Amino acid sequence: MLIPIGLLVILLLVFGGFSLSGGNFDVILHALPFEGMMIAGASIGALIVSSDLQSLKLTFGGLKRAFAGPRWKAADYNELLMLLYELARLQRSASPVEMEQHIENPKESDIFTKYPRILKDTSSVMLICDSLRMISLNFDNPHQMEDVIEKRIETTLEERLIGGHAIAKMADGLPAIGIVAAVLGVIKTMSSVDKPPEVLGMMIGGALVGTFLGVFLAYCVVQPVADRIASIEEADYSFAKVIRDTVVAMTQGHPPNVCVEIGRGNIPERLRPSFNNVDESQRNLARAA
Repeated sequence: MLIPIGLLVILLLVFGGFSLSGGNFDVILHALPFEGMMIAGASIGALIVSSDLQSLKLTFGGLKRAFAGPRWKAADYNELLMLLYELARLQRSASPVEMEQHIENPKESDIFTKYPRILKDTSSVMLICDSLRMISLNFDNPHQMEDVIEKRIETTLEERLIGGHAIAKMADGLPAIGIVAAVLGVIKTMSSVDKPPEVLGMMIGGALVGTFLGVFLAYCVVQPVADRIASIEEADYSFAKVIRDTVVAMTQGHPPNVCVEIGRGNIPERLRPSFNNVDESQRNLARAA
């Protein structure tokens, strides 16, 4: 929702200022479709040339998330803590065979299915299951466990940032592409030097629209969207860090409520559930058991 509002503010103030200063929209409106077609075509084509199919999918997925916002809300973090709490309790009390039933097939686990939003996120579920699987295989060195999980979530973050990087590169190239469009307009103008001054002025103004459009799109639209994608992915990175810290605490032999409290500390403050809320949720799980 914020992106459309921001774009509206940009358009109103930029073009409103142009209009109030006495600017004539006729030149812009006449040249905009042609200059826009050249600039958009060149920038999108360059993106396709520089990417493979998977990178393009990640780029379009990043654009979708830029408008949708972060995946995880405060309620999701609370659910994650409760999921990890239940798994930590099971890991301490159940046999390896019982634990295996949950981590090998989470979609049929009566624990995972309580948290459908988390279950839909394959990356988070596999991170939890693979980490618990390592514990069941007696890989219980906390430092090594932390290192393994950290490398994995960093790899996932790098992959999810591909879309933002691609959009940022497009923003870097847009001013130059705008100049290319402007040069083409100048070439067209030079072939019409026998026209009256008012016609030549219109043609030169149309050529400059290309330069304006390239710079405007780069710094007012495309680069902010790229920054938005990066900020969203880095915010969602906290979700994986909660899993990492809770699992590492489990390898250190802490009680389930302590493991969850350690994980809670890595949640951004604006999304972090209070200690009392988490404690109450744990009591509700105990009463329902």
